[in-house]
Amino acid sequence: MPVDLVGRARAGDRDAFDALVEPHRAELQAHCYRMLGSLQDAEDAVQESLLRAWLALAGFEGRSSVRTWLYRIATNQCLNQLRSARRRRAPDQPAPAARPTGEDAVRWLQPYPDELLAELPDQAPGPESRYESRESISLAFVRALQLLPPAQRAALLLRDVLGYPAAEAAYLLDVSVDSLNGALKRARAAVAGSAPPRPGDPDPELLERFVVAFTADSVGDLVALMSDDIWVRMPPLPFEYHGAAAAREFFAAVAPHRRTIERMVPVGANRQPGWGEYVRDRVAGGLHLVGVVVIHARGARIDEITHFDSTTAERLGLPRTLD
Repeated sequence: MPVDLVGRARAGDRDAFDALVEPHRAELQAHCYRMLGSLQDAEDAVQESLLRAWLALAGFEGRSSVRTWLYRIATNQCLNQLRSARRRRAPDQPAPAARPTGEDAVRWLQPYPDELLAELPDQAPGPESRYESRESISLAFVRALQLLPPAQRAALLLRDVLGYPAAEAAYLLDVSVDSLNGALKRARAAVAGSAPPRPGDPDPELLERFVVAFTADSVGDLVALMSDDIWVRMPPLPFEYHGAAAAREFFAAVAPHRRTIERMVPVGANRQPGWGEYVRDRVAGGLHLVGVVVIHARGARIDEITHFDSTTAERLGLPRTLD
């Protein structure tokens, strides 16, 4: 433990405090993102957590590592945000392009830029972790977490993603081991039931075919790239489409929009392939961004397509306009 930095920080040296906590900022933000499902909310949670850490530094006794101490503060900050969160105003809902198969219960999911994931320290999860790092940041996994009650969400992340032993995870959450294990058991069952797909490296040829089919007239060519149990979602809109038949109906309905897309710019989100969608501005003449699509593929088939509105683009490094 950097004892000298702790001592200097306790004495009021803010530079020493920054040096103490900065190596952990990226992983804390990814943790808060998993808890909250929103990059913006995760950034706010980390800022508040580090402020709380600064104010509470005098009470840090060194019984745990600085990293574990920060995880305790950040996890509880996320739990506080979830408990006090006011319901956000849902956007005006247009009529669905096609009849949805259901309503998406997760409305505020945002993509997480691969650029930020590249900043994560090369620190392996604890020995009791059940998820590899790539799987634990996938959209499907983060979405599944948002369906859990906050306490179960925290228990699963501390035990199965970060790999903390049960006693230490219980300490971080200030609960008994029995309480932690009960929450963890329920969380594991719920996440297993939602069956987030394990990530893999999609075939580059599949990605090229997807871009061509996505912007073309042929719905058949696009659906041919999908699995039978394909999911199509578009947060924050509540509509979701499950299955090849529903996807076919949806993409046929939005074909006029797809035909206006002139360029698909590759982007990485949640360690999954994605693209910014650009259409021609008939007045100004340039291309402007209208949305972001992120996919997940298993083998030679796409099993998940998530469409985000253009408000997520800036953090993904996508320009609003192109020449």
